[in-house]
Amino acid sequence: MTRITRKFELLRHEARKAFIPYITAGDPDLKTTEDLILALDEAGADVIELGVPFSDPMADGPVIQRASERALKNRIGVADILPIVERVRRSSDVPILLFSYFNPLLQFAREDLGLRLKEVGVDGVLVTDLIPEEATDFVAEIRQAGLDTVFLVAPTSTDDRIKLIAEYSSGFIYLVARTGVTGLRENISAEVRSIVERVRRYSPLPIAVGFGISKPEHIREVWSYADGAVVGSRLVLEIEKNLGSPLLVESVARLARELIER
Repeated sequence: MTRITRKFELLRHEARKAFIPYITAGDPDLKTTEDLILALDEAGADVIELGVPFSDPMADGPVIQRASERALKNRIGVADILPIVERVRRSSDVPILLFSYFNPLLQFAREDLGLRLKEVGVDGVLVTDLIPEEATDFVAEIRQAGLDTVFLVAPTSTDDRIKLIAEYSSGFIYLVARTGVTGLRENISAEVRSIVERVRRYSPLPIAVGFGISKPEHIREVWSYADGAVVGSRLVLEIEKNLGSPLLVESVARLARELIER
């Protein structure tokens, strides 16, 4: 049982829902990323999505695109990110999901990718542009190492596709709240609840909803019918607003606490 699975089991027993913040590794630098992970853990994060910067983040909106650009100016890649997780593990047991496009993982070029991720303390992988039809070998390697593989369900996914995604997923299923790219939105589509119900017909896994979740009311709404809420762009924007400030980490942690006031 992975840390991700254990966390969702604990939340279920406590009748609570998951808060899953996303940050881009290396934005604005590696030391700040390490500090942010620890601060978000203290602020109430249940799982942390740690994004691998990529030069062509086609699923991401302008806020996360700019975060990737800032990280890539320092030539941050997978090999630079893993030591962060390893150091975090000295003082934190928060589940960490590596959120990446496939290309950076291929550039890392390790045949024992799953084992290396396991060694440093990563708990699972979500590869944004990897479709289940092409994921058999990758999923087998990651699962053999004892890690979770999280896949995305879109609002346009058919029942047959949801069933296929469910077969390749472990840990939880990530439901994209809307079509298009990541970014801040005023409202959550009324269709999300019905899509969650469709996914539950094909999988007993927890369901987390992301893309556009940026306000406390969004999180409360998602928690009313799903198992977790993912917040990315809003937190990354807070990082951007505080670039160069010694209060950056404190400001992001404070925002996280405000988002999940229960």
